Amino acid sequence: MSKYAHIQTYIEGSIAVIELNRPHVLNALNRQMVTEIVKAMEEYDRHDDVRVMVLTGKGRAFAAGADIDEMADDDSITLEMLNQFAEWDRLAWIKKPMIAAVHGLALGGGFELALSCDLLLASETAEFGFPEVNIGVMPGAGGTQRLTKLIGKTKALEWLWTGERMSAKTAYELGIVNRVVAPELLLEETIKLAKKIAQQPPLSVRFIKEAVHKAVDYSLYEGMQFERKNFYLLFSSEDQKEGMQAFMEKRKPNFKGK
Repeated sequence: MSKYAHIQTYIEGSIAVIELNRPHVLNALNRQMVTEIVKAMEEYDRHDDVRVMVLTGKGRAFAAGADIDEMADDDSITLEMLNQFAEWDRLAWIKKPMIAAVHGLALGGGFELALSCDLLLASETAEFGFPEVNIGVMPGAGGTQRLTKLIGKTKALEWLWTGERMSAKTAYELGIVNRVVAPELLLEETIKLAKKIAQQPPLSVRFIKEAVHKAVDYSLYEGMQFERKNFYLLFSSEDQKEGMQAFMEKRKPNFKGK
């Protein structure tokens, strides 16, 4: 029996797969579900055999949004006392690569969850959007910030103000989605990409992720200083020695994440 009520997890080689599992409500995100997602990701982040995580949804959708029934009667003080988005903040501390495989709807909190991942693959049938404005609220788990950083102020405002949905093709053209694939190939292609990344030296992958995330918020000079320190640090790793030795010996390297 799964230790989780609203998600299912399994490991395939060095890839950990986390599946949202409330298909009867299109994987609407309630608080317990978000807690379970974060807990699973943190556990896999510490798991020595896992190198990449894949997040997807069971049924007809990735996640159609937050569970409105759960929040409808809340007030400002309730949300403040609950610290509504504290769990979401912990996603930013995950060190290993996270790839979202999105099919069907990814709306509101579902879109925010996908944007919290490092890479995003989408089925041709996927639709993205922030419909919160239509019910008198706005994104609260990073949607306004991540979307703006990805596509710019004016384009982000249009999607956030209108609450309209964008197709997978549009999301790809805007630079939100890495790849658009046939629905029946979505998980297969996502895991294939995850396995390719998993073959790379784990410390290099981790430090690259850190540097790219800093690039979003730092000035060019500050980002380059951070990048340089990580570059230097990798020369203390066994994988750096193995990688360069394998290159000179014209053989495949054996990276161990040390």
